[in-house]
Amino acid sequence: MNYLLALIVPMLWGSTYAAVSLFLQDMSPYWVAVWRALPAGLVLLLIRPKLPPLSWSRMTLLSFCNIAAFFVLLFIAAYRLPGSVAGTLGATMPLQMMLLQWLGEGKKPDPRSVVLAVLGLIGVGLLLNPSADLDPIGTLAALAGTALVSQSALWMKRWPVNDALSFAAWQLVLGGIMLIPFAWFVAGAPVALSVDAIPGLLWLVLLNTAFGYWAWVRSVKKLGPNMMSMFSFVNPVTAVLLGIGLVGESLGMLQWAGIGLILVALLFMRKPSKPDQAEATTAHCQQGDSGPQSLSAREAQR
Repeated sequence: MNYLLALIVPMLWGSTYAAVSLFLQDMSPYWVAVWRALPAGLVLLLIRPKLPPLSWSRMTLLSFCNIAAFFVLLFIAAYRLPGSVAGTLGATMPLQMMLLQWLGEGKKPDPRSVVLAVLGLIGVGLLLNPSADLDPIGTLAALAGTALVSQSALWMKRWPVNDALSFAAWQLVLGGIMLIPFAWFVAGAPVALSVDAIPGLLWLVLLNTAFGYWAWVRSVKKLGPNMMSMFSFVNPVTAVLLGIGLVGESLGMLQWAGIGLILVALLFMRKPSKPDQAEATTAHCQQGDSGPQSLSAREAQR
């Protein structure tokens, strides 16, 4: 059940590119970011009306990095790059996270994890359309957004939270509020939503974001941030497969081989190394059986 829910998260987030292509191409990416974050956070607050589980300073920092800045960078990438390219760059998360842990915490990367991360990244690279336009602004946006999510994950791992639902809700609400003046300054006043855009926004708000961010926080608590970063390889696979089924893209033999490499990397990554197992067991014993809504300081990481 934990692994299934964890796999659903990158599948939902991989659908972002298809939703933009099918329903939201005529909307400003900055206002799309606002409409995605703020309503989703309000929906979760209606379900769990509680104060933020962390101090306002920490919640503000996380909301800026993990939601406000990330959503802007995500939609810049989504509008300027094909879904397969944006997904490929986002799949650098496992390597970026290991590098940040090495630089910030002195934790040397596990060789097995590095090999599997590189194998998965090669697989994602094979998904790339050779004729795709590598727009430099979109490329930098995708890489920077991935770095922000990775760093936010490491902060959340160290900061204890007892309620994953309210934690996700307040990040989305605060991040959405931060996005409003930025979107207004860059793109002007929001325009009226067209009927054609409503299905895409409903998908992004309810499933892609509200459910997706709660499931992300819960899954990081259960499986750890490094394991969840490996699951990010499912994101580009989803983006490419949806591109085939909904946007009319096609795959060659190399692309199918890339999907195979990704599945191999995920299969071998599913069983954590012994140090990771010991760490997870220790964290579980320290926090007790607190249910799916709790988030330990050691394992908390979108």
